[in-house]
Amino acid sequence: MRVALFATCLGDTLFPNAVKSTALLLARLGHEVVFPEGQTCCGQMHVNTGYQPDALPLVSNFADTFGDPSIDAVVAPSGSCVGSVRHQHEIVASRYGTPSLCGRVETVKAKTYELSEFLVDVLGVTDVGAYFPHRVTYHPTCHSLRMLRVGDKPLRLLREVRGLDLIELPEADACCGFGGTFALKNAETSTAMLADKIRNVSTTGAEFCSASDSSCLMHIGGGMSRLQTGTRTVHLAEILCATESEVISA
Repeated sequence: MRVALFATCLGDTLFPNAVKSTALLLARLGHEVVFPEGQTCCGQMHVNTGYQPDALPLVSNFADTFGDPSIDAVVAPSGSCVGSVRHQHEIVASRYGTPSLCGRVETVKAKTYELSEFLVDVLGVTDVGAYFPHRVTYHPTCHSLRMLRVGDKPLRLLREVRGLDLIELPEADACCGFGGTFALKNAETSTAMLADKIRNVSTTGAEFCSASDSSCLMHIGGGMSRLQTGTRTVHLAEILCATESEVISA
């Protein structure tokens, strides 16, 4: 299968290891991974803050960049950005675009997947040959859980990782408080939500808190670092890519 890797803005600028791990994992599973250089932001930030017309060029670019018929699937290590592609792009294209763009958006969104759903639903695998000998708890991000409905797919993948001790996170489905610009516009509320999430993570005694969205990892990781909890964050893709020779040290 020819798979196009969508890096996302945060992946490109702040979490490159998550992007690299996604590419390495898919290649290890026997697929051709390509990286379309014309990719940019998906436009989620613009739509979420009320600037839908300004997202139109980004939506159009995404459809053009990943619309190559030779690309069988588009995969991103981000439930948030994939949620935007699958739900917001159609809205922007129908309101401000052309019938041609609407058609291209429909074609691309049908083959765009978050990493865990691609592995489980499309490839039909849960054991990817990973090895990660650490205590891990998993935070299911809002977009992956509520918009993409990935359900327990990330947990099914983690349960198959050799050496990994998966610890249930109390109140796991509660938002971490990031929410893009929500954390800026509603800082006090966001901080209170983050405090609840950090408290629940800390009760698990986990060495690592994992998630499938870099934005949540940035928020949770920043809070835990400031409080010196001793728990680190790691993207789901990095765990699934880890082997005995590439183990992340605690």
